[in-house]
Amino acid sequence: MIKKLNLLNLMGLRCPLPVLKIAKKIKEIKKGDIIKVKVDDPKAENDINELKNQIKIKIIKKIKHNDFMLFEIEKN
Repeated sequence: MIKKLNLLNLMGLRCPLPVLKIAKKIKEIKKGDIIKVKVDDPKAENDINELKNQIKIKIIKKIKHNDFMLFEIEKN
């Protein structure tokens, strides 16, 4: 299966917008596809972890930079 990579730049958005946009994108993609998310909301990490408990996603990678975070999220 070929996995499709989707990019979401959520810089500048604040809670709850980043997690709402991620959840919307998850609904649009196929199982196995990946979303790469760039976000600078300090609450986003907790929100994404909470989302993981509610819907079928897997956080493949999380990278923290000084002023933003990158997540790779796979739809299960």
